[in-house]
Amino acid sequence: MSTVLLDLLGEALIDAARKNGWNPPGGEDRVPIEVPRDPSHGDFATNLALVLSKQVKKSPREVAEMLIASLPVGDDLIAGVDVAGPGFINFRLAPRALHGVLLEILHTGPSYGTSDGGKGVVAQVEYVSANPTGPMNVVNARAAAIGDALVRLLAATGHEAKSEFYVNDAGRQIELLGQSFQARYRERLGRPGAFPEDGYQGDYVKDLVADFPAAEAEAALADPKASRFASWALERMLRWQREDLEHYGMRFDHWARETALHEGGKLELALGELESRGHVYEQDGAKWFRSTAFGDEKDRVLVRQNGEPTYFLADIAYHRDKFDRGFRKVIDLWGPDHHGHVHRLQSALTAIGLPEGFLEVVIVQFVKLLSGGEPVKMSKRAGEFVTLRELVDEVGADNAKYFFLMRSATTPLDFDLDLAKKQSDENPAYYVQYAHARISSLVRYAEGHGVEAPARPAERVSLLDAPEELALLKELALFPDVVRGAARAREPHRLPTYLARTAESFHRFYHVHRVVTDDRARSEARLLLCLAARQVVRNGLDLLGVSAPERM
Repeated sequence: MSTVLLDLLGEALIDAARKNGWNPPGGEDRVPIEVPRDPSHGDFATNLALVLSKQVKKSPREVAEMLIASLPVGDDLIAGVDVAGPGFINFRLAPRALHGVLLEILHTGPSYGTSDGGKGVVAQVEYVSANPTGPMNVVNARAAAIGDALVRLLAATGHEAKSEFYVNDAGRQIELLGQSFQARYRERLGRPGAFPEDGYQGDYVKDLVADFPAAEAEAALADPKASRFASWALERMLRWQREDLEHYGMRFDHWARETALHEGGKLELALGELESRGHVYEQDGAKWFRSTAFGDEKDRVLVRQNGEPTYFLADIAYHRDKFDRGFRKVIDLWGPDHHGHVHRLQSALTAIGLPEGFLEVVIVQFVKLLSGGEPVKMSKRAGEFVTLRELVDEVGADNAKYFFLMRSATTPLDFDLDLAKKQSDENPAYYVQYAHARISSLVRYAEGHGVEAPARPAERVSLLDAPEELALLKELALFPDVVRGAARAREPHRLPTYLARTAESFHRFYHVHRVVTDDRARSEARLLLCLAARQVVRNGLDLLGVSAPERM
């Protein structure tokens, strides 16, 4: 586990407030600490004095001065402090505190950045969950990158985190899939018939039909429900989806099936719970959930007039099943067209007795592919790639994931294909990976010239006192807080932002200071700094599911 430097500052501020008889605000973010936009203002700043001023009935500036008087300025943490504006407190860290961060990185290695705030919480992230009726597209690819990063972030913050893919393998869409395959198979035999209305027209249907077992063809063609074609096509589509995801570097802990809910009586169980609590009524031969009681615009059907359950009831049963499997925090990634479904599902889960906050939903917005500055036409027939596999084959899994993770999931994304393929610093993914490769090259060069990490690094780190060295150390010190914040806010895009800043800070240091010089002690100190920077970049890339190359 990593020491979070901002926590140490927060604890010092809390102690200072209590010495004055004040009660600082509680909660996970009880002491607001930020990095000033202007580095000349200090390393960190807080508006705690403004927050406390109303409570203690003093001006923010007076509160700030009283807090400063109670802070341990001049110790191993805080070198200096002053008041700015109406009551902001600016801190300058003691170099010794930053040197301690470097030693911690070297000591903890791959675990630097981890924490245990989620210890004891069994969490699940369900993502992609694409309909098994066609190849996965670029929106699925974005959801896969975000979901995978969230699982990694939750695990890094102490959660027992699992990933899940939900297969909608029941209902009308699967019937249409079977009927579409049956119609295409008839065409292949020269016996064409009517193609189902709303059937699946894609060329992939024709491609897969060619693999259907000839020995089973006549029996399958004679089935008016096309159930044999549906079953066979479903399994082939799922295998295809799984292979494409693995090609992308994605593996799921569990693949859940909707049919298991039907066969296991779990839909009836969920419906019975809602009925017993008075949340269901019958009208026009259907069963309805009183969702208007929870603020919805209208009530929702659970069971249709023909006795068939709706997807809404299946969703309720599915999430109840997640709870029964031991998950206590569930995060679903949905497409923007499902935004209106969020509140009603959360309400239904509360109605059957699940705790508030059990289900969180992250809406993953659409992706627009750009080439030459123009949108790529979504036409596979015209030779344009739009599937997950085609995108990965075109730009590489690392670039695809990194680009998808650079922006908030809730923001529509313009994916620049030309930029993603560039092997230069213009490519954000390349820029960060190159920082790792450059450090690896530098380490090899140093070792080739007899400079290695000293056995007692604590005896060397005090030599790191140049502005560029301290600036890089300060950036490395922020990593644990960035990881924790990204996990808590469900915002993996914070990591690429941080990594770009860290890579820039390293490159600035590298261009100003030679690592291997005639001064052996200082060379060893700078090598330690490089090793720490490489470790942090590698840890950050790993949380994104992106590789950290040794050579580029």
